Amino acid sequence: MIEYFNLRANQCQPRYRFAGNTKGDFDAWQNNLLTEIKKLLGPMPDSVDLNPEIIWEVEEDGLIKRRVLLDVEEFMSVVALVYIPKKVKKPYPAILCSHGHGNYAKDSVMGIRSDYYKERNAEIDGFNYDYGLQMAKRGYVTIAIDYRGFGERADGGNPYPERDKCNVHFIRGNLMGINLLTLNIWDAMKCLDYLCQLDFVDSNRIGAMGLSFGGTITTWIALLDQRIKAADIICYSARFKNFAINDGNFCGSQYLPDLYTLCDVPDLQGLIAPRPLLAEIGVHDKCFFEYDSLDCSEQVKKIYSAAGATDNYQEDIFPGDHRFAGNKAFKFFEDNLKGSQ
Repeated sequence: MIEYFNLRANQCQPRYRFAGNTKGDFDAWQNNLLTEIKKLLGPMPDSVDLNPEIIWEVEEDGLIKRRVLLDVEEFMSVVALVYIPKKVKKPYPAILCSHGHGNYAKDSVMGIRSDYYKERNAEIDGFNYDYGLQMAKRGYVTIAIDYRGFGERADGGNPYPERDKCNVHFIRGNLMGINLLTLNIWDAMKCLDYLCQLDFVDSNRIGAMGLSFGGTITTWIALLDQRIKAADIICYSARFKNFAINDGNFCGSQYLPDLYTLCDVPDLQGLIAPRPLLAEIGVHDKCFFEYDSLDCSEQVKKIYSAAGATDNYQEDIFPGDHRFAGNKAFKFFEDNLKGSQ
């Protein structure tokens, strides 16, 4: 079956794979592809009041750290961790920090260490995972949630032994015309709504960043929501034909039916243009291999060039594996969020 699907993938020609050269080509392509993507996403939930409730607040690491409960739709609430700098000038720029497909979700991204959860400490160290904490210490309000099926939203762990719960949730939602990725994008948008309600956040200076599955969410929230002014996609540069169809390295949280007949990953990332985008690529990454990542990045460069925004696309090609490199990210956000004060 693997060879069968690989042969079918060889024949697949995404209808909106970018093939232009000019600004006019880019503008028409971006408008047309975004229109089709919004159809593919299917229905978003009905909006409800966020009703933010601060569960607790502590001061630590030179930050105010809050645990906040948000209502995101009729049948769903989510807990957010929000870190607020104490000693820099308000209003603050802010960053939505999205987690990968790991066990500890937002807690690792926000650097919550504990003697009782040594595995989480190892996850933070192994992936340099606590970019939510690192960015907050550099003067940004940061926010992170557990996406559906992860962390506190994992129904006590994995209720489907030996199965990827993302796939089960995707299938059950798809029976009702609901896409799991769409729901996660919705939750990310609700985080932006909350940030924009805070009087100490500059709603014109919001960024997004995320590793792996967090890179998927960062790609989608940035291409769909203009409130994201700069994005750092960490170790999610690839081609569907290779990482998904050939390697099977994907899940129901990162997928829409018929997506590859419409476009490829570099097209999705190219839709973010002309806004600033940083792609972090580990040359020893075993999830998204270096040859595939660099090929994807070359195509994103071409899209940014056609958009007249060549300088707004950056690469951080680093000598590491599947992790947050943190080489160019700090200056990238400094230039594109703080620099706009």
